[in-house]
Amino acid sequence: MSDTQITVKSPATDEVIGMVTIANTSEVAATVQRARVAQREWASRSLAERCSVLVSVKNVIIDRTDEICDLLSKEQGKPKIEAMVHEVINLVDLIHYFTNEASRILSPEPIPLHLLKHRSSYLHWAPRGVVGIIGPWNFPFNICNGAAVVALIAGNGVVIKPSEFTPLIQELAVDIFVEGGVPRDLFGVVHGFGETGAALVDQVDMIEFTGSVATGRKVAAQCGQRLIPCVTELGGKAAALVLSDANIERTANALAWGGFANCGQVCASVERVLVHRSVLPALLEQLVPKVAALKPGNTHADPTAQIGPLNNRRQRDIVSDRVEDAVAKGAKLLVGGHCIEGPGNFFEPTLLVDVTPEMDVMNLETFGPVLPIMVMDSEDDMIAEANRSHLGLLAYVFSRDTERARDIAERIESGTVMVNDVLATHSMPETPWGGVKASGVGHTHGDDSLRHMCQQRHVNYDLLPTMNREPYWYPYAPNLYGLFKRVMGGLLGTGFTQRLRWLFGR
Repeated sequence: MSDTQITVKSPATDEVIGMVTIANTSEVAATVQRARVAQREWASRSLAERCSVLVSVKNVIIDRTDEICDLLSKEQGKPKIEAMVHEVINLVDLIHYFTNEASRILSPEPIPLHLLKHRSSYLHWAPRGVVGIIGPWNFPFNICNGAAVVALIAGNGVVIKPSEFTPLIQELAVDIFVEGGVPRDLFGVVHGFGETGAALVDQVDMIEFTGSVATGRKVAAQCGQRLIPCVTELGGKAAALVLSDANIERTANALAWGGFANCGQVCASVERVLVHRSVLPALLEQLVPKVAALKPGNTHADPTAQIGPLNNRRQRDIVSDRVEDAVAKGAKLLVGGHCIEGPGNFFEPTLLVDVTPEMDVMNLETFGPVLPIMVMDSEDDMIAEANRSHLGLLAYVFSRDTERARDIAERIESGTVMVNDVLATHSMPETPWGGVKASGVGHTHGDDSLRHMCQQRHVNYDLLPTMNREPYWYPYAPNLYGLFKRVMGGLLGTGFTQRLRWLFGR
């Protein structure tokens, strides 16, 4: 790696697979300016025209699925099946949903006026300008470009700073979007580290950021200084509450996938299992062999490998530290627990029991293939432990009684709670994706995410012929104060008799 380039290495083999050039501050500004010029023409197109272009992009993505999944597997490390299901299909469906629903979502919205009936109001939506997108390395194709799609439909230009660990997939995305008909200058990409991201925040009209809490705070503070909106998704520490009446077979299958898909590098990963004491033996009987059977390996070259490497060495060190801390404080390893020797950033799928609230693995985001299990004696204790975290993105409840599970779900401090399922809501573009507490501010996905890519503007106009002067304009009549006081009581007071008394001054 030089001062001007980023060298991209395979997380499975440590081999160099590509290089990109780092954008300096002036290059970031120039990229945003080109997007700003292109955005004016793009915004002048009808919503239907913009959606038509994105439909073409969707079809190019479908045609080039193999190419996308191959590069994702090389660069990010995930199995090709996960690249397709988690990234390509999700993005294709997001485009399908928003291009079909945009006219409904962005239709002018009338506001019924309760008092001044001689006038009328409505909301309409105008693009913000250029939206900056700072993306992560765990789902680099879906997250960066999903945000870009919504911004483009709204009439904005976009400039994306992908993660320095996974920049190559965004270069391919540029090629795909341009092939689909998106103007090249409208869809900018700048590569680099924190300095590049900060330079982007300084230039754009809105930021959508996905990453760590620490960096998210810096981004939000910088946006606050400029008074531009930002959406931040900053990670999670999802608890899975396994109630005494849970379907154990489904729960075990869900925990295995929810804890280890994408090598545990999912903001919605199951990072804490809170299980009722009465069902712990049955759960472990099914869960232990499922985790033990997960085969790590170079998923790009070995189709039998189900768990890829962690994306980078720094993340592998974090995972190793979490496990070492837990074992030192009394946790018991049932499966795994160690780095795998050799090239790449591999860590064994790990199952821990006898964990306690003092352990880092129960407090700090692990973002790796580790599933810690804590035994609980009551539902109230489960809820309290789930809510103890400073993060609140996703949580899960497992129970055969859906009503009971829903009642518990509503008591959990989390942006989303799923009942008897894991991870899947990110593939539902009509549902909001966002957290509470330190998991971020705002939402991606859901109808409001498209509206948030716009400025909400209000128009108020006359329904009836207007007078030359409103009664409350200059000059003020001597009896105006008393008249308006009586009208206020008569129209806005409570109680029929009281309103008459106020209106007629008795």
